Amino acid sequence: MKLGLIATSALIAALSTTAVSAETLRLLTWGGYAPEDVIAIFEKETGHTVEVTTSNNEEMIAKLRATNGGGFDLAQPSQDRITSAQEEFGIYKPIDMSRVDAAQFIPSMLAATATNTTFEGEVFGLPHVWGTSGLIVNTAKAAQVTDYVDLCDDSVAGNVSYRLKRPTLIGFAFSMGLDPFAAYSDVDAYQGVLDQVEAKLTECKPNVKTYWDGGDEIQNLLRSGEVVAAMAWDTGGWQLNADNPDITFVAPKAGALGWIDTFVLPSRGRADDAAYDWINFVMRPEIASMITNTAGNFTAAVGGDAEVSADLKARYQGSFDQAAIDNIKWYPPVPAGLETLEGATLDRINAAK
Repeated sequence: MKLGLIATSALIAALSTTAVSAETLRLLTWGGYAPEDVIAIFEKETGHTVEVTTSNNEEMIAKLRATNGGGFDLAQPSQDRITSAQEEFGIYKPIDMSRVDAAQFIPSMLAATATNTTFEGEVFGLPHVWGTSGLIVNTAKAAQVTDYVDLCDDSVAGNVSYRLKRPTLIGFAFSMGLDPFAAYSDVDAYQGVLDQVEAKLTECKPNVKTYWDGGDEIQNLLRSGEVVAAMAWDTGGWQLNADNPDITFVAPKAGALGWIDTFVLPSRGRADDAAYDWINFVMRPEIASMITNTAGNFTAAVGGDAEVSADLKARYQGSFDQAAIDNIKWYPPVPAGLETLEGATLDRINAAK
C-alpha cells in the first residue's frame, strides 16, 4: 500500500509540474507566420497551447497600446515600428538573450535587428520573417540592369517602371554612392541626399513607361513585355519567374532594401516561457521551411531554406547568395519629419516636365 501511495503521489506531482509549466501562448502575428501544422507540432512537443490573432503593424501597436502591453505574450511588428512605439507607449519588454538560441539566426540579420530595435541600451526585437525590394528584370532583354541607377540607362529607355514612393528614393540614393540611413539623424544632410536623388529621378523620367502603384499592375507590365526592368518586391519577381524563366528578381549591386518582421515581448505578457519556446522552435531549419512554404517569404533562420519547395528555393538562391544577403540595407526606424521631406521631393519629381 505504501509503495502504491508513493507511486500515486509521484504521478500527481509530475502531472502538477507539467500543468504548471504548460502555458497558453497568445500570439499576435501576420497571416501565414503560424501555420496550423507548425502549431500542432509545437503543442505536441511542449505541452503549450497557441492562440493566434492575425494583424498588421498599425493594428498590433493599437491593440497593445489599448491594453498597456497586455492581452498577448508574443507579437511580430516590423523592426522599424518598435523603438518609437516603445518610447511613446512603453508596450514591450526587453529580450532576454540568455533564453534565445542565437546560433539559429543568420548573424547579419540578428545584428541588424538588434541595432534597429535597441532602446535605452536594451534590445527589444529578434528577426523572424523578411523580404526585400530591389529589381525585377527580364534578363533576355535587359541583363545589363544590375543596380537601381541602371533603370536610367539609354538601353532601356521607355521600358522601365518604379513607384514614386520612399523606397525608390532610398534605393537610388544607395546606388548613387550615398548613405541615406546614415543621414537620418541630420535633417539638412538628409535633404542634401534627397536633392541629389531628385535631380537623378527627374533626369530619368523619359525612361519611365509608367509609375506603378500596385503589385498586379507591375507584374502585368513585366509579363506583357511593356516593361523590361523595374524596381519591385522579391516575391513578385519569383511569381513571374514561375511563368517566364527570363524574368526574375535581382538583388541590386547597391543592396536590396530589406524589411524584417520580428519577435517582441509585450510588456504585460504572462507566458514568457511559452514565448521563448516558440521563438526557438520556429527558428529550427525544418520548421522555418514550413513557414516559408506557407508565407512565401523566407526567415532569418540559418538553413531555413533547407526544406523549402524546390522551385521557391531555386528562385531565392538565384537572387540571393550570401554576399547579397549580407549587403541588404535594412530599414531603420524613421525619425519624425523625414517622411514630410520625402513627400515634398516626390511631389516635385512627379510635377517635373
